[in-house]
Amino acid sequence: MRPSGRAPDEMRAISIETGFTKHAEGSCLIAFGDTRVLCTASVEERLPPWLRGKGEGWVTGEYSMLPRATHTRGSREAAKGKQSGRTQEIQRLIGRSLRSVTDMKLLGERQITLDCDVIQADGGTRTAAISGAWVALKLAVKGLMDAGAIRQDPLTRKVAAVSCGIFDGTPVLDLDYAEDSNADADANFVLIEGGHIAEVQATAEGATYDEEALLRLLRLARTGCGEIFAAQDKAVA
Repeated sequence: MRPSGRAPDEMRAISIETGFTKHAEGSCLIAFGDTRVLCTASVEERLPPWLRGKGEGWVTGEYSMLPRATHTRGSREAAKGKQSGRTQEIQRLIGRSLRSVTDMKLLGERQITLDCDVIQADGGTRTAAISGAWVALKLAVKGLMDAGAIRQDPLTRKVAAVSCGIFDGTPVLDLDYAEDSNADADANFVLIEGGHIAEVQATAEGATYDEEALLRLLRLARTGCGEIFAAQDKAVA
């Protein structure tokens, strides 16, 4: 039995509240169970120097965790004067995930930054951030289209992410903190609507696993992302 009482292939409750902030071109508060991440999309009519004049845009991501998002207070990275390696790695993952479903030429010469701020963490913060960032990005793009700034939707498909792992010898979907901190293996799957894989991060923590176990985790991830895609559709409808 999982600590939460869920079945092995059962997601936590998913909720996405759009328009959560006033000023961002796109925003939502996404929750996977007790994990909550605020995702905002900011449109800027400027580009990194290496992209100027090429007739295409850029999508990037930033990630942070509020000091009391976890059981104990963590120091603000700004106060330390530098970001942790974990933060930098997650930011790059968010950016790669969103760029995998964005046609940069259709976006035009502008940059959209997805800020993902964890206000409460209970496992799966990066996967919730990616899933919510797509919603914020979609809303920002819709605003650009409504204003006539772009004519075609540059988002080709939906992208979502979910964690899976082997807990107490059983492959399970959507790890919460109690499972993530005690899992024999865990993996983060970034999947694109239609069956494609954008990225997989898989690690053996307490015990190694074989190819069949990895495939079982992938099948669970497909189930979970199917539910997330449905929640994303509902949020942006």
